[in-house]
Amino acid sequence: MSESKRFFKALFKRKIVAVALFVILFFLFCAIAAPLVATHDPYYQDLYATFSNPSAEHWLGTDHLGRDVYSRIVYGARVAFLVGIFAVIISAVLGTLLGLTAGYFGGWVDSVIMRIVEAMMAIPPIVLALALVTIFGRSLPMLTVVLGISSVPAFARMMRGQVLTVRDLDYVAASRIRGNSDLVTMVKHVLPNCLSPMIIVMTQSIGGTILAESGLSFLGAGVLPPTASWGAMVNDGYTWLERCPVFALSPGVAVILLVLAFNIFGDGLRDALDPRLRGGR
Repeated sequence: MSESKRFFKALFKRKIVAVALFVILFFLFCAIAAPLVATHDPYYQDLYATFSNPSAEHWLGTDHLGRDVYSRIVYGARVAFLVGIFAVIISAVLGTLLGLTAGYFGGWVDSVIMRIVEAMMAIPPIVLALALVTIFGRSLPMLTVVLGISSVPAFARMMRGQVLTVRDLDYVAASRIRGNSDLVTMVKHVLPNCLSPMIIVMTQSIGGTILAESGLSFLGAGVLPPTASWGAMVNDGYTWLERCPVFALSPGVAVILLVLAFNIFGDGLRDALDPRLRGGR
């Protein structure tokens, strides 16, 4: 059996992983094709049709401003994916650079970098993100950068741990003996053998970042209105929970489904990438 077939067999050994991937692809399609999937303009206000019940015209009803809830959920998927994916890329790149440098060189370099990382870890990520948003302002790009920076410690510690297990192996020593520079050794021989756990952490971190973005938007520190955001929709709707429960519950369900799907898919990816787990579960 080829390596690719073995990988996909291990990945989809549990049917729940395939379901999770379907949920992710479904929301991704909604985000990409939002103008085609949405039934209404998500920002159009019809004050004569506030709190409409679900119907053929408004599939999930309307909110307190008469905006179509279904269409806003569809456009909210764009914010979730943009922030989730790009924030994780930022945190993965910065964390990988810090962890690779600290683990490879050790000594005072390791001490300085890890003390900085530990100082960041002393502050809860949501509190750190709130502080950075307050300092630098609210916008979609800034929110992405803020959430990326707040997640750097997890990636830095993971990469450092992987590098510590690899840097003294024979092929790394052989690279040094051949006269390769530290940069070449790090990039060509150390980094590639540390990427599998980082890919798993990245996949699982997307769900956590989407949840963090929704939390910040719920607290009023996310993207600026009227941009459609699931967390902001929950914040708008929870005060009207008894009058119009679909208004608050539907974006909350969307957050739960997408975050859970990313976590389950990341767990399946871990099973597929780790040879020790391919025979399990």
